Amino acid sequence: MKRRDFIKYSSTASLYYSSLPLLPALSQKINTYKTALIGTGWWGMNILREAIRAGESKVVALCDVDENQLNNAFKEVTTLCSDSPKRYRDFRELLHKEKPEIVIVATPDHWHPLIAIAAMEIGANVYVEKPIGHTIMEGRAMVNAARKYDRIVQVGTHRRVSPHNISGMNFIRSGKAGQIGMIRAFVHYGGGAGTAVPNSEVPQGLDWDMYCGPAPLIPYNKVIHPKGFRQFLNFSNGQLGDWGIHWMDQILWCMEEKYPRKIYSTMARHIRKDNTDAPDMQLVNYEFENFHVSWEHRLFAANEAERTNVGCYFYGTEGTFHMGWQDGWTFYPANKNKPILHEEPVLNKPDDQNIRELWQNFLVSIKTHKLPLCDIEVGHRSTNMSLLGMLSAKVGRSIVWDGDKEIVLNDPEANKLLRREYRKPWEYPSV
Repeated sequence: MKRRDFIKYSSTASLYYSSLPLLPALSQKINTYKTALIGTGWWGMNILREAIRAGESKVVALCDVDENQLNNAFKEVTTLCSDSPKRYRDFRELLHKEKPEIVIVATPDHWHPLIAIAAMEIGANVYVEKPIGHTIMEGRAMVNAARKYDRIVQVGTHRRVSPHNISGMNFIRSGKAGQIGMIRAFVHYGGGAGTAVPNSEVPQGLDWDMYCGPAPLIPYNKVIHPKGFRQFLNFSNGQLGDWGIHWMDQILWCMEEKYPRKIYSTMARHIRKDNTDAPDMQLVNYEFENFHVSWEHRLFAANEAERTNVGCYFYGTEGTFHMGWQDGWTFYPANKNKPILHEEPVLNKPDDQNIRELWQNFLVSIKTHKLPLCDIEVGHRSTNMSLLGMLSAKVGRSIVWDGDKEIVLNDPEANKLLRREYRKPWEYPSV
């Protein structure tokens, strides 16, 4: 057991973590930035709580198409601070009347681009949740808008400020794992076939037409809202679009890459029989110049046979490195005489995340007008990894990606999927 005992790994991560600016106590709060939250559900409130905690926001407005979520958020905000934000159902009215300096975009994915760009147009800095959009050209429009309007745009890929992720990145870049030839990223959760739930009348207080927005207008189903949209391809890109961006982002970050050159994916619904239409399993192969990446997910067959259900394995000449989430990271040396190395995570509640540190970096970036750690260009590239996997699966073949021009080479059919037509009266962003 001696060789297999976990040994605490000390690295520059602790230094980085301790160097983050201290958060002021709520009693020392100074209202600095007029802040608005658009999308007041579970994750949006996670972000807003950290904004309030940081003490540099005056919450001037909340916006949601669901009055039930909106009113619950309002009640919580008034208990957390002395602010009494205005409530809106249409983000355009909010932006026009309140002129916020910071806008948090935490709606379903298909709304991110239009809202974020509209916020930049009126001069706001934006914290937008991942994935940044539904299609690749939407992401490019968001990057263009950030540069055109000279705004700070932070993407919610908070693992870039997580201490164990930082030290893990340093470990890999230092060469301690050797030359990396292959990376396997995965997210596996249990589940079963499920059951189909009939469509129903739109609940009182929910503007379903506005919820669908630029996406197709489909009948309301309670499985979609609240919190179920990620498994419906009109509004999101399934598990790869949701979870995949976190691990694709980690791979690009650790390996100092921008994009793959060839992608092949296959997806299916082997088990699920419910209302969702996203794949319940998917496999993707990404080819880079010096290494390959595989992605896999499934929404069934939870088990005790696999050591962990989430993360990335970096396979190097000196050993195998697992970058995890709630289990930190672990390095398994190729030399059996060397000890296994491990670092525990440092995560914030609720939901074991590091929004707090990412928000602090966002504030520093606004003040210094320097790009944040998870700048919109970074988020665009990481989102693209997931979207390219979905694109390959949809056309049913390998695609060759020109990441500089952001086109699929010699494949007009695939290039048509780089964007989608918006439902009227919404217009596709053309920044």
